[in-house]
Amino acid sequence: MAKIIVKQVKSSIKRPLRQKQTMAALGLRKIGQEVSHDASPAVIGMINKVKHLVSTTEA
Repeated sequence: MAKIIVKQVKSSIKRPLRQKQTMAALGLRKIGQEVSHDASPAVIGMINKVKHLVSTTEA
């Protein structure tokens, strides 16, 4: 399965609780932090919910 690298580029402060929980589920806590995930439909759905806070690249 393909890998996706997700990088946090904006803060989750003053965001709705659901978006904060999605960022935590992706494993992101700090701006500039990067995590790698499999490109599963569940992960892609989470990325789409917080696409204004993260950037993605394919690995």
